[in-house]
Amino acid sequence: MSGANGSGTQRPDYVVDDKERGVFRVNRESMTDPAVYHRELRKVFAESWLYLGHDSEIAGEGDYVRRTVGGKSMIFVRSRDGEVRAFHNACPHRGAIVCRQDAGTAKAFQCFYHAWTFDTQGALVGIPGKEAYADGCFEKADRSLTPVPRLDNYRGLWFMSFKPDIMSLSDWLAGAKEYIDILYDQSPTGSMRVVSGSHKYSMRANWKLLVENSVDGYHGMPTHQTYFDYVIGAGGLGAGGKKLHGRGYSLGNGHAVIEYWSPWGRPVARWAPQMGDAAKPEIEATKRDLQERLGTDRAERISEWNRNMIIYPNLVINDIMAATIRTINPVAADMMEIDAWAIAPVEEQGDRLETRLQNFLEFLGPGGFATPDDVEALESCQMGFNAGGEQFNDISRGMLREPQMDDELQMRTWWRQWAAQMSGVEVTDWDDAPPPENVENAPPGWTMPQPA
Repeated sequence: MSGANGSGTQRPDYVVDDKERGVFRVNRESMTDPAVYHRELRKVFAESWLYLGHDSEIAGEGDYVRRTVGGKSMIFVRSRDGEVRAFHNACPHRGAIVCRQDAGTAKAFQCFYHAWTFDTQGALVGIPGKEAYADGCFEKADRSLTPVPRLDNYRGLWFMSFKPDIMSLSDWLAGAKEYIDILYDQSPTGSMRVVSGSHKYSMRANWKLLVENSVDGYHGMPTHQTYFDYVIGAGGLGAGGKKLHGRGYSLGNGHAVIEYWSPWGRPVARWAPQMGDAAKPEIEATKRDLQERLGTDRAERISEWNRNMIIYPNLVINDIMAATIRTINPVAADMMEIDAWAIAPVEEQGDRLETRLQNFLEFLGPGGFATPDDVEALESCQMGFNAGGEQFNDISRGMLREPQMDDELQMRTWWRQWAAQMSGVEVTDWDDAPPPENVENAPPGWTMPQPA
């Protein structure tokens, strides 16, 4: 497999990365071979920081959610002492799961098989017929729930890692932290919450295809033409003669973002006709508040500019016509499961929140303009891989120029980290872009993101 700098081969070349010629290709076997999927679980998911959940989902003591992370069932809980913890969802006795609901509030978790009971701090507190075990057979502390080796958060976004000696979460997030901060600046108090409920769905395609798709500006117009026609018809796209523009950025450690201007509405502070006249005064008042609080440049960046970001390996944060968190979980070489949540400022309630959620459903929801198109496109790709013929996907677009929003720098950034983890070759440079020259493709007040 080629390293991120195009050198060093230990396994078959799944990634061809030639920066001098401007050629970047990915072997389609990386998305069809079950052996690659199993290696990803060991080398990518077992050795990365992985998104687990948000503070607001476990706001009270005893609140929990059950999550699948890296193919493993996990319990994410705020214990009775107020501390946030994460445990493997497996009874130390005989292995049955001890948390059987997706979310709730609990004083304890009890295995339904033999009724061993654990408190919210993971300690074993109850064994039916304990007298049947010989003295010294085991200590309760040794049979408690197994915590994850590493658990940390950035601004209420909680991540876990199965790797005890992994770098700190702050170092791992690198330049992605700036874009999380931009999202959180929507709130006057800098606080966001995940709105109750989620969009769960599956797709008969390799999980890496949706990673690519989530930061792929090139597919937008041809695949989602219906949405663009709808926005144009509502008086949005092309208003004032302005067109979509922006560019992609590498943020280090495989993370990447496209940041771009678009004329569609943004619930934070950009009104559009499809939101209705009643929403306009409050949205415009919010924009004035942003300007007073953060300055003109920062306010315009938050209200007018969109961001699609991938945090390696499988977390997507979209700050577009709605703000969403999405995790992409591999199930097999040709199957993935997706969880998506709307995220909003904690202060947002009533009609403003309804407008935000309507924007979420309109484009990214199960019956929205985007999701059904993307499912069909990616399942079509998987079918095409199985049809044979061409061996490589091409991801070379814009490789020898300053990247535009419909170029593929952000995908190459992600694939370089993937190739490095899968083969053990160190990444020396995630980026391949020349210094920025076209200031129109950058938001106001922009400075080059620092990848590390």
